[in-house]
Parts: sequence; C-alpha cells; structure tokens
Amino acid sequence: MMRLRREDPRVVGSFRLHRRLGAGGMGVVYLGSDRRGQRVALKVIRPDLAEDQEFRSRFAREVSAARRIRGGCTARLVAADLEAERPWFATQYVPGPSLHDKVAEEGPLTAAQIAAVGAALSEGLVAVHEAGVVHRDLKPSNILLSPKGPRIIDFGIAWATGASTLTHVGTAVGSPGFLAPEQVRGAAVTPATDVFALGATLAYAATADSPFGHGSSEVMLYRVVHEEPHLQGVPDALAPLVRACLAKDPEERPSTLQLSMRLKEIAAREAQGLSDGRPPAQRARVERPTGRLPEAERIGSAEEYPGRRTERRTGGSTTPRAQGGSPSGPHSRPSSSRNPQHPGGPTSRPTSGRTGGRPAPRTTGTGRRPSRPDPRLMRQRLIVFVVVTLIVALGIAAAQKL
Repeated sequence: MMRLRREDPRVVGSFRLHRRLGAGGMGVVYLGSDRRGQRVALKVIRPDLAEDQEFRSRFAREVSAARRIRGGCTARLVAADLEAERPWFATQYVPGPSLHDKVAEEGPLTAAQIAAVGAALSEGLVAVHEAGVVHRDLKPSNILLSPKGPRIIDFGIAWATGASTLTHVGTAVGSPGFLAPEQVRGAAVTPATDVFALGATLAYAATADSPFGHGSSEVMLYRVVHEEPHLQGVPDALAPLVRACLAKDPEERPSTLQLSMRLKEIAAREAQGLSDGRPPAQRARVERPTGRLPEAERIGSAEEYPGRRTERRTGGSTTPRAQGGSPSGPHSRPSSSRNPQHPGGPTSRPTSGRTGGRPAPRTTGTGRRPSRPDPRLMRQRLIVFVVVTLIVALGIAAAQKL
C-alpha cells in the first residue's frame, strides 16, 4: 500500500479513502471504508479518461460484470456511481498478496499449492462463465490470495455475451504472455479463452515465469500464436493438464468444470504425499479401508505405528533391536511362532496374533480365550466318558463268564 498523493481525493461517495492500492490503465484503486468501518477497494477512472466514451463504456461493463457474478470467486460489489464526473465503483476489500507478488517474493509454489489454487480458480471461472462473462485478462496480478481462497479481480476488459468488443479486429486487449491465440488474431472470445490464461497462470505459479518467455509485446504475441509453451519446471502431476489448457485450438482445451474436478483430485493427492513422508507402498497399507488385512500387510502397519502395538512382552520388557538397527518387532514374530524349537517365546502364544494395534480374530465366537475350556462341553465329555467306561466294563465281565 502507498500513501495518498496530493492529487488523490480523500472522499468518494460515502467512502473515506486511506491508501493507494495500485494503479492501472483505467484508473487508480484505493483502500477505503464506509461509515460502519467496512473496508473496500474503490476504483476511480483517471481524470484524463473520464470524458472518453470508450473508457466509460468499458468501466460500465466491468461494473455490470461484477453485479452478475455469484459466488465467492470474485470480490463482491458494494457500490458504484457511473454518472459521476469521475465514475467509480467499490468492491469488498480482499486482504492478501497477488499471485504475482507471492511468487516473485517467495518463489514458485508447490504442486499441491498450485493444484489447490487452480481448482479454486477453475470453480470461480465456472460461476463467471455461467453469468455470461469472459474475463479476457486473467493473469497472476489479477488473482489475490486471500485467507479464504484466491479471488479474481479486475474485470475492466471483460466481455459479456451480446456486447461489442470495443476493439478493432486484430487488436489484442490484455497482457502478452497470458492472451489466448484467438485474442491475438482478433477471433471470437469464448470461455476457452480464460482457460488458456489459467493454464499460463498455473505455469507461472510453478516456474515464476511466463510459459512464452520474455520480450516485446510483438515477440510475445507471435510466440503465443506460433510456438509451443515452455513447461520445464512444471510438476509432472500438472504438466499434462497445463499443456492441454495451452492448446492453440480452443476446442482442444478442457472446460472449466473438467479443470476444477481434475485439479481437486491432484491437490488432494499431492497434499497427502507432502504430509506423509513414508514411502508410497507403506502409505497404501494405511490408506486401505477398514476390514481385516492380509497378515503381511497387518505386520507392515504395526511397524509403521509402533506406539499402537499390543503384543505381549516376556517379563514385561520390550524386545531388543535386532542387528542392523531395525526393531525385532512384528517381522520376526510370525517365523518364530511357527518354530517348535521356541516354545517359551512370546510368539508361541496362540492368542498373540495382534499386529498394527488390531486384535487377532477369535476362533470360538464366544468372546472367551481359546485356551479356557467350555464348562458345558466338559460336562458332556465327562458323561460320554462314564457311559463308554461302563459299557466296556460290562463287556469285559460278560466275556469272563463265557
């Protein structure tokens, strides 16, 4: 933020101005507040352009676009005055740096961060396009990273369905390096135009550079139309999707809805990989759904979570580490339990098959320990034994009489 200059107004409409937020081709943006203290970003057309009908029309279109869009993807319109000597409008103030500034100051984002930002922007563009609006100038400096997610700003050259473009054929309006080829050629602008710009924006977030390099406007526009983008440095998980967004033919680009769904999947997968430092094979074991796992996998999960083991220890002490520094934990137990030469070890117990914090399945179905006999079954066996003994004794006595 910058202090107000001598020529800057102090009050616009019902808002008091405090700081300069920035300046663009159409005017100056200020930080202001209303009587209730609500902060706003207030945009005022420059004095030398206020009498230009083309700029007034473009400014009116920006306000109209902001009013039509629903959802949390853009800054909410608070107030506007298009008939003032210097037309202005105020939107909800979005705290946070632009994507351009964040990358320039802190370097490229991670794959998980890029996918998360891209998913939110794609979902936001769905709402923008459903309102019949094409942004036409989506770029890192027009994306603010607020605590509640990225926000798209500056619809100053937005194109609404049914409106004239206010530009001559072959004249590109926007930022070189983020313009779609159809914009450079002066062809029809569609939602796919914003998809191209989003692809270039995600590439910038991953590399801190435009996918078409640097140079004069003419050089950049030529590369956009005739050369393939440079995506070195874009994470492998994102590179194919970014390349699809940057297709020269608008028909070959994915829709914003497809982008949103795919980027959400990538963001979830990449975030999980970053938060879990274990090898993928071990993570796959833990991520299985509930239910009994095969023995080998239950052993692996016990090793991954040693604090959750419930195996019995001999003499109340833990098992010492084996050679090589790895714990002689569950991996050593199945083999010793099958070895008859170790009858006294802790793994010789028939009920010690607890691994990974899960109790071994009971075979009796009664909830009692398998080693404790059933009293009822014992009585039945005793009766059978007595009866058989009597029959045998009677048989022997009969044989002796004969």
